[in-house]
Amino acid sequence: MTISAPVGPTTVHEDLAARLRAEVGAHAVQDSPSEIYQGDRAVRAPQGTRFVLVLPDDVAGVQATLRVAQETATPVVPRGAGTGLSGGATPTQGAIVLSLERLTAVREIDPVDEVAVVEAGVITADLSTALAPHGFFYAPDPASAAISTIGGNIATNAGGLHCAKYGVTRESVLALEVVLADGTLLRTGHRSLKGVTGLDLTQLLIGSEGTLAVVTSATVRIRPLPVARRTLLARFADSAGAAAGVGAISRSPVRPAATELIDGGTLADIDAHSGSSLARGTDAVLLLELDGYGIREQTADLTHALEAVGGDVLVIEDEQEAERLWELRRSGRGSGAGGHRLGEDIAVPKSRLAEIFTELAVIGERHGVQTSALAHAGDGNLHPLLAVDREASEAADSSLPPTLLAAADDLVRAAIDLGGTISGEHGIGTSKQGWLDLELSPVSRALQLRLKDAFDPQHLLHPGKAL
Repeated sequence: MTISAPVGPTTVHEDLAARLRAEVGAHAVQDSPSEIYQGDRAVRAPQGTRFVLVLPDDVAGVQATLRVAQETATPVVPRGAGTGLSGGATPTQGAIVLSLERLTAVREIDPVDEVAVVEAGVITADLSTALAPHGFFYAPDPASAAISTIGGNIATNAGGLHCAKYGVTRESVLALEVVLADGTLLRTGHRSLKGVTGLDLTQLLIGSEGTLAVVTSATVRIRPLPVARRTLLARFADSAGAAAGVGAISRSPVRPAATELIDGGTLADIDAHSGSSLARGTDAVLLLELDGYGIREQTADLTHALEAVGGDVLVIEDEQEAERLWELRRSGRGSGAGGHRLGEDIAVPKSRLAEIFTELAVIGERHGVQTSALAHAGDGNLHPLLAVDREASEAADSSLPPTLLAAADDLVRAAIDLGGTISGEHGIGTSKQGWLDLELSPVSRALQLRLKDAFDPQHLLHPGKAL
């Protein structure tokens, strides 16, 4: 009598890895990748999470991977560069983590049609580098542009510093090539700037966080490099004053390419960890970039508008100094070593910026939490920071203490009350699911789940995330 060995989780995992190697090649499959996987920065996978990492070389490899997932009922976690801040790229137990990082071709650059066709793994900043010899650039520029990918940006509808003038990712995407959950290749959208045939599946897929399909390439709008750029720094007595400056810009004829509000606490944080000297007590600043023709006229009009509401405006003539300021804005915040920190992502109408900054301070006092914030002020998107000393927290490990979580809850609810949203650009992932009902009605959520059923009947793509 022959007794069959039991089929346990390890055997299933090994069988899955072997099947994938046969389909996409041994070089593209890693079945013990936890030591090399760099995941979403917001939510780490629990220790011991086992998954198969697949890195296809081409679209056919993506299709083959999803067909295997469909046939084996295996969950799939699509992944770009893992720079997300909402838990979207976090691997789950027994899943296939499908990385698009090897799909890096810039398939086409067409200056006449003003489009480029790029694969999902192209680094955002690398696209503008490739476009520069043609006299063009790609407008969306999240702070992670040097390491984030086009596919990941599309999945989350990423924002960035230039959103106020040029729009978020969806305003720069004309068409998509995606692979559906069953491995079917689908092309959506148009190469032309206009096109209204059928339902707009392109816009539906942008921002869907990989829950409906896996993006493999995109046709994106490209824009002529500005003939000139200029950086200005406007200093105000406090955040409310800087918010008034944002209102003054809206009432002026000038539309800066970037309008970043940095409050006093954030300036002090940047100084402490970057060796700069930007902070002056409670002062807040607007860091602004102008671009295009008439740069002198724009500078004069903007300076007049900001000085009229109490701003002290400095034109940064030195290009290296201007670049240093923008780099400090992108990456200069401290690491928070020795304390607990929670970075948030909310948005409110520009007219309510002063109110949300005031509410942030009130929430901090209520919960005994240190608060600071910077903002893509041109479109009302704030990134508040909530912090407590590790010694003062009740948490004995790396988990966030209840005081921070309670403060974050109050802050998100305040944003909703001011006509805003629970996430401006980072997405929902796993970290913001608890707030979905604050913003979406039961009818809306039910309809979105029906769309999920249509695209992914087995709910294999990012199960338990975003929706």
